[in-house]
Amino acid sequence: MESCITVIGERDVVLGFRLLGIQHTIIAEGKDLLKKFLEVFQNPQCNIIIVSENVKNMMDKRTLRSVEISSKPLVVFIPLPGVREEETIEEMAKRILGIDIGNV
Repeated sequence: MESCITVIGERDVVLGFRLLGIQHTIIAEGKDLLKKFLEVFQNPQCNIIIVSENVKNMMDKRTLRSVEISSKPLVVFIPLPGVREEETIEEMAKRILGIDIGNV
């Protein structure tokens, strides 16, 4: 049984992974991004999906929960280049409590 890693997202995201040798890539934006993601998510041969974080905002809560707990395929959300990442636990603790837990 052949397994695959698939990257789905905006052009900038996908091209970087193509340069790394990932063969299964899909460039998609907007509503097409969610449609393509759901098609690949249903494919039993796909083991890992690397997808633009933008697709999260398009999913209803039930679908997002299903994706987040899935282990096959494993879904990895990646931020767009230049977009600020979510605040880490360490950053939040330092901001709210004034405690640096990163060096404990």
